[in-house]
Amino acid sequence: MGYAPPGQWEKPAFLWESSSSMSGISEGDRPIVRPSGLAEEVYRRIRSDIMSLRIAPDTRVSVDSLARELGVSQTPIREALSMLEANGLVSKRHFAGYATSPRMDRAQLDELFEFRLLIEPHAARKAAEMMSDADTAALASGESAPSHDAFADMDTEFHRLIAQGAQNHLIADSLARLHIHVHIFRSCFRSEITEEAVHEHNAIIEAIRARDGAGAEAAMRRHIELSYGRLRDFIKE
Repeated sequence: MGYAPPGQWEKPAFLWESSSSMSGISEGDRPIVRPSGLAEEVYRRIRSDIMSLRIAPDTRVSVDSLARELGVSQTPIREALSMLEANGLVSKRHFAGYATSPRMDRAQLDELFEFRLLIEPHAARKAAEMMSDADTAALASGESAPSHDAFADMDTEFHRLIAQGAQNHLIADSLARLHIHVHIFRSCFRSEITEEAVHEHNAIIEAIRARDGAGAEAAMRRHIELSYGRLRDFIKE
């Protein structure tokens, strides 16, 4: 590499990305336009595609294709895929790159809900006792969601806030990963599922805001048991 006088260093490739890699993108493509938090924005875009089944379960994820589609370099794509891997939505396969996680089978569903029944009712009790007034006010049942995709996001946030309100980081981190069940929820969505879940969420919210630990625990247990019943018939043995 030859010496370049001060002020004449070649710009790193990423500094040209906004002009060079964005040129030639057709109207139908979906380029990322915000430079700040690029990996996080790419993560949210790919996650949305996985959760809405635009990218189907157990499907190879092409870094090159995503980079072209989103109009970014491979670096934020790989960073986003690493975050998705940590959340259990994709996995890295030997000599094959990344792929979306397979749809859960019955045994995996049973294990997930067994764990949730052990942890989330306790978290709801603790949240009723310890959650701040501001956080209890932020709890939303999902009734206002305009679509089932939006409801699934609100459902995830609902359970996250309660786990966080228990003030136990291990519980919150564990449950955040487990809420990949939203993927299953979306794939077998029925309108009555939202209506039933909203009613159950409201019962939990009412108990938490009343600082009724036992009531919150019971309402959360009932919600998880009913959620399991709604999903299990859609899962292969």
